[in-house]
Amino acid sequence: MLNANSLKSLVVFVYSWSFVQTAAWASYMTNSPTMIVMVGLPARGKTYMSKKLTRYLNWIGVPTKVFNLGVYRRDAVKSYKSYDFFRHDNKEAMKIRKQCALVALQDVKAYLNEEGGQIAVFDATNTTRERRELILNFSKDNAYKVFFVESVCDDPDVIAENILDVKVSSPDYPERNRESVMEDFLKRIECYKVTYQPLAPDEHDKQLSFIQVINVGRRFLVNRVQDYIQSKIVYYLMNIHVHSHSIYLCRHGESHHNVEGRIGGDSELTERGKQFAAALKGFVEEHHLSDLKVWTSQLRRTIQTAEELGVPYEQWKILNEIDAGVCEEMTYTMIEEKYPEEYDMRDQDKYNYRYPGGESYQDLVQRLEPVIMELERQGNVLVICHQAVMRCLLAYFLDKGADDLPYLKCPLHTVLKLTPVAYGCKVDMFDLKVEAVNTHRNRPLASSLPVSAFTRRNSFTPLSSQDQIKRPRLYSVGNPPHALLARWNPVVRELASLRPLAAPRNSVHKSNEQRAALPESNMHWEQV
Repeated sequence: MLNANSLKSLVVFVYSWSFVQTAAWASYMTNSPTMIVMVGLPARGKTYMSKKLTRYLNWIGVPTKVFNLGVYRRDAVKSYKSYDFFRHDNKEAMKIRKQCALVALQDVKAYLNEEGGQIAVFDATNTTRERRELILNFSKDNAYKVFFVESVCDDPDVIAENILDVKVSSPDYPERNRESVMEDFLKRIECYKVTYQPLAPDEHDKQLSFIQVINVGRRFLVNRVQDYIQSKIVYYLMNIHVHSHSIYLCRHGESHHNVEGRIGGDSELTERGKQFAAALKGFVEEHHLSDLKVWTSQLRRTIQTAEELGVPYEQWKILNEIDAGVCEEMTYTMIEEKYPEEYDMRDQDKYNYRYPGGESYQDLVQRLEPVIMELERQGNVLVICHQAVMRCLLAYFLDKGADDLPYLKCPLHTVLKLTPVAYGCKVDMFDLKVEAVNTHRNRPLASSLPVSAFTRRNSFTPLSSQDQIKRPRLYSVGNPPHALLARWNPVVRELASLRPLAAPRNSVHKSNEQRAALPESNMHWEQV
């Protein structure tokens, strides 16, 4: 049994050891930043997946940014001449390419450590183990998790289509014809093939976390998924597809509640709303949308709109309008008079504000995630929904942030056609020429609400605050590393139970009342 003096002599060792282990612990924390590292030959859809994945993660509230190494390379080398730049024996070019990677990694570090980012997507070929080892060492030094996404494709038709769809318009090939671009880019691919080392799940890379997407989603191989966010990434990548399709979004026809200025409820269509339903049928017939799937909510106004089409339709409860809680079926004037604080708080932060007993836009985004997954998998779909629901869906496809989402204009009696393209989404708007009331409320110029209103229980979602990013902290003023170790190490547990050493001469002893008055952040870990 160790005596008190022996235990005290260990404190310096334990305290120092805890600092050495800090980075190692951080990489195993649930909320550690993550690097998504793309892998694969050129023209395999890596940038397409990077952009879609980033858009999805930002939409569900995870701050994410793409770092495309091609952008860094073009900044370093102003004029691209030919595929010779990518030859493995071009030593000068290899130095430039490695330097670009190092610069990009430093930008990743700044984003994750200083700018509030949670996920960085490193979009490059990363086709050699040497390059991937460089990234792994960088992530280990900075306590980041790493998840590799490798796109493998041996279908020549898919590769040729990718080159013609994307690379012809690349900044690498200004004013060059399609045949010239195709020839040069195929030679560039051959340069990469010389040194390409795919991820090997049964050999060298069996300890890594990754997904292999084979032939644009025909087959997948998943290895060692570490956490919730990586499982979300896998789930999303297994649902997206690249075949051509269009998504049609519209609101229900005008309802009686729309005319009266009331929110929520389950009212029926007005005569003008019924006219829109008839016009929508004509629109579907005019555009020859015979293979169209039709989805509605379970509320009467969307069902009545769909019934006029004369085609089968599916009702989705998760497509119901945002739940306004105690404010259901009230006008905004009534809300302002009866719940003035609620009215002001919603104007201050419309995305995060939650109606008492109801939902916020953030809640609605989480609710609609399965709809997004199905829209990515399906062919042509017409979604007849509601204003808040349509805003959330539109924000996903147009890559709009939380500040803009609640103010997107989604007028009644208008159809939006969304067609996914290479790195974005094309939008066509069709006004069906049936008059309707305007239900859009513009963004308020300023809020009169004091900051203290953020403390009102349930008015905001639990993750919401004026500082949206909560970072994991291994220890704080009140919990130094030896206090953490005391939970696991019996020797240190006994050390922690000993009487404290005499306080330094200049220290100030605090009374119980003074201790109670200390900020909570000095006594507990920061909330994550």
